[in-house]
Amino acid sequence: MLLPRLYPILDAGCFPDANAMFAAAQELAAAGCTLLQYRNKSGNARQMLDEACELRARLGANVKLIMNDRADLCLAAGFDGLHVGQDDLSPESARRIIGTDSHGNDRWLGVSTHNPEQLTEAEKASADYLAIGPVFATSSKANPDPVVGLEGVRRARELTRKPLVAIGGITRANARSVIEAGADAVAVISDLIRDPGKSAEEFLRVLG
Repeated sequence: MLLPRLYPILDAGCFPDANAMFAAAQELAAAGCTLLQYRNKSGNARQMLDEACELRARLGANVKLIMNDRADLCLAAGFDGLHVGQDDLSPESARRIIGTDSHGNDRWLGVSTHNPEQLTEAEKASADYLAIGPVFATSSKANPDPVVGLEGVRRARELTRKPLVAIGGITRANARSVIEAGADAVAVISDLIRDPGKSAEEFLRVLG
């Protein structure tokens, strides 16, 4: 699998309402983003499914959509993959649930890791890509794990041959250094919220 350099995460909690999130998603797609993750830590299942289906309808087949945490909603909304954290379903359980999409292709499975031990464990699983972070201090999580820094990204690169996504406090100012440290892609939340389309274009320029 080939990950695009920029991996925007749409966190429902960062937007005033769902319409603002949908508009941001469309701006990101128009700017050239081909992979988006939908994350909603506070919504109920019905609300999340409605929002996920709306994202799928608005973005069409040109954007790969990844569901955060919820394997059931990934299937119900026709998403292209699932991303799980350390406290969610195990990668193997998630893989059994999400299986293949309507075209017979395996859905993508991503796993969050925060240290070498977790990364080594996830490397053995059937995950398609691994995430490492937080690279820098982040405001998008209530109780973030310890910052791993660029050294943590370099170490992660040594430990896995799978595509590596770096996450946590990544901005247009530091994104290039994260790629140079060995990440294949950067996942971004906060630095895409204001003027998503223009911000994404700047990211894509920086990331080359």
